[in-house]
Amino acid sequence: MALVASGALLPSGGVAAERYALVVRGVAGSPAHAERQAAWGASLVEALVARLEVPAAHVRVLQPEPAPADTLATAANLRSALGDLRGRIRPGDLLLVVLLGHGTFDGVDAKFNLVGPDVEAAEWRALLDGVPGRVVFVNTTSASAPFLARLAAPGRVVITATDSPAQRFDTVFPEFFAEAFGGEESDLDKDGRVSIGEAFAHASRRTRRWYEQQGRLPTERAVLDDTGDGMGKEAGAIGPDGALAARVFLDGGDQPALRRDPAVSELIARRDVLESAVEDLKRKRAFMPAADYARELERLLVDLARTSRRIRSPS
Repeated sequence: MALVASGALLPSGGVAAERYALVVRGVAGSPAHAERQAAWGASLVEALVARLEVPAAHVRVLQPEPAPADTLATAANLRSALGDLRGRIRPGDLLLVVLLGHGTFDGVDAKFNLVGPDVEAAEWRALLDGVPGRVVFVNTTSASAPFLARLAAPGRVVITATDSPAQRFDTVFPEFFAEAFGGEESDLDKDGRVSIGEAFAHASRRTRRWYEQQGRLPTERAVLDDTGDGMGKEAGAIGPDGALAARVFLDGGDQPALRRDPAVSELIARRDVLESAVEDLKRKRAFMPAADYARELERLLVDLARTSRRIRSPS
């Protein structure tokens, strides 16, 4: 795997000047998992470039041995890559960071396994806090739960494959997270785009199904935080998290040329209002009659789908 990525990973309410991505494929928990991890990383990169039309320019992929020295997933290369990105990213840009591999937690330190010395979650926090743009951080590894609280920040989306450090077995969440950007099943509102929130929901659903098909008890439960409180929630659970992730996309939609058309700008603004309304409705679900909730949700989603379709084909 070589260099990847870039363009503008931003909520639909704004246009990012650039998109950046850093995919770190660290040391795996087993040789078999290393093979699967390489395939998942390749699938994610292919989806970004081929389906989402992300230009191969702004993102480095770090990987385990054997690999050229400057692409090895070492602490030094990680610090160098993030230092370079901090110098290039501007407010309004967006950085996607995805960790594939194996994680550990000893009761104090939460780490992602690299080639050589590992980097603890507190240092990841320090490295990312200097990024001027929005950050989407996805740790798909075992024992990744402590990263949620330690990296959470206002305006940041943090996803971990586990909700407890006790979940220390290799995960399958990354397979389905990468898969989410390559098909239509994950496009829940059928607007022709897959948000980070939709990818999270798809991967969570497919992970649960995988354990059911295997006849095994789940040893991982993914959670997402985008409010900055470090609490997070599972896909489909009631709570404030998810509103931001629902409006963050990896494709290049809503380009400036579109927004110069007043009619399209008005449609985009309407879509943003509808998306916020859907999230508000979800938070009220527990306090509404089931029939009222279903009826209002259907109305909003139909309106949202029609509005999104008109944005894609304004003529």
